[in-house]
Amino acid sequence: MERKNCWKQYSDKRLNKMEEYTKEYMHFLNHSKTERECADTVVNLVEKEGFTDLAALVRDKKKLKAGDKVYATWMNKAVILCRIGEKPMEEGMNIVASHIDSPRLDIKPNPLYENTGVAYLDTHYYGGIKKYQWVTLPLAIHGVVVKKDGITEEICIGEDKDDPVVFISDLLPHLSQEQQEKKASELFGGEALDIVFGNRPMVKKGDEKEEKEAVKAQILRLLEEMYDMKEEDFLSAELEVVPAGKAREAGLDRSMIMAYGQDDKVCAYAAIHALLHAKKLARTSVVMLTDKEEIGSVGATGMGSLFFENTIAEIAARTGLESPLALRRILAASRMLSSDVSAGFDPAYASVFETKNAAYLGKGLVFNKYTGARGKSGSNDARAEYVAYVRRVMDDAEVSFQTAELGKVDAGGG
Repeated sequence: MERKNCWKQYSDKRLNKMEEYTKEYMHFLNHSKTERECADTVVNLVEKEGFTDLAALVRDKKKLKAGDKVYATWMNKAVILCRIGEKPMEEGMNIVASHIDSPRLDIKPNPLYENTGVAYLDTHYYGGIKKYQWVTLPLAIHGVVVKKDGITEEICIGEDKDDPVVFISDLLPHLSQEQQEKKASELFGGEALDIVFGNRPMVKKGDEKEEKEAVKAQILRLLEEMYDMKEEDFLSAELEVVPAGKAREAGLDRSMIMAYGQDDKVCAYAAIHALLHAKKLARTSVVMLTDKEEIGSVGATGMGSLFFENTIAEIAARTGLESPLALRRILAASRMLSSDVSAGFDPAYASVFETKNAAYLGKGLVFNKYTGARGKSGSNDARAEYVAYVRRVMDDAEVSFQTAELGKVDAGGG
C-alpha cells in the first residue's frame, strides 16, 4: 500500500499553513526543553485562549457546561487540558496522551568536585541515551534550586547568546587508539559523563585564607553571587543538562527540523494545537501531558499516577457527575490515542527496517497499531475495530497518514 508524498499533493494554501504551524512549533520547542518549562509554556499558552484553572473552579464550587475550557497541573510537571463537549460526559471522551520529558543528564544531589584544577559536576543520565553522543557538545543547564525556606530559584545557563556553555570532554584523536577499539556502548560509562564546569581558581584577597580547592571555591562564589545558592542547595535542586541552542530548520530546502526534545514535544504540541483550534466539539476532548515516560511512566508525575483519574473525576463533578460509577462509565466509553514518536525509515540504516511496514518522511503522520519488543512484549495492541474507526476519521478529514512498526521484529522495539 503506497502512501503519497505530502509535498507533492499539498496546495500552496496548505503549505503556507504548514509553515505557520512549523514556526509556532519551533518557538514551543525553544521554550520547553524540560518538563517544568513545557508545563509553564502550555499553561501560559492556553490561558490566553480562555482556559481556566480547574483548581480555582473547584475552590469556588463553579459548574462546567458545554463549551467550557479548563486545565489542571500537577507538581509543575504534568498538565491536562479539557474542552467540555455537547454530549454528556458519560458518553465518553476523546483523549490524546503524550509525554513532555526527554532523555537528558541530571545533576546529582552532591555533584560539585575539583580534580587537578578542573571543576566538575557529577551526572546521572535519564532515559535511553547513546552516551557517546553527549561528549564535546555545547550543553546547557536548566532547572530549579529550592532553598530550605521554600524560595525557588530558576536556573538557565547556556541558552542566551552571551551565556557560557558547559561540556563533557573527550580524548583527542592522537591519544584514543585504545579507546577506539571498544564497542560504542563501552566508550563512556555513566560515571564518565561529568560536566566540565570551570577551571579558574579563586584568587585570595587581603587576609583571606588560600583555598585548597580554589577552582571549586570560585564556582561556589559565583553560584552564591548569581543565584544566592550554597553547595548544600544542590540537595534540593532539579538541574537538567540538555543540548544548548535553538531549534533549526534542516536541509537546504528547509524541509526538516533539527532540535532537542522532539520526542515527544512533536506530539504534545500537535495535540495542544488541535484542541485549541478545533471547532464546536460533540464529545468532551482531553489532552494529557505527563512526565517520566522516558523511565517507564512511573512516579507521582508519570502516567502511572492517579493524576488523570483524579482530574477527570473533578471535571465530571463540576458537570454534575459525582459518583465513582459515573467516572468508570466515562472512562469505559472513551477513546484514546497514545501519542509518541515512531521510527522513520533511514536509508543509511535500512537493515533494521522492514520497508513495507516502515514510516517515511513526508508521507504524513504515523499510526502504530502496536509497539513492544520482539514478541510484542510490553505492547498495547489496538483492536481492529478501533483502527478502522481511526482510518475513517483520517480519511473523512483528508489527513495524510501511514502505518508502521518500530523496525524489524528482532531489531529492537519500544
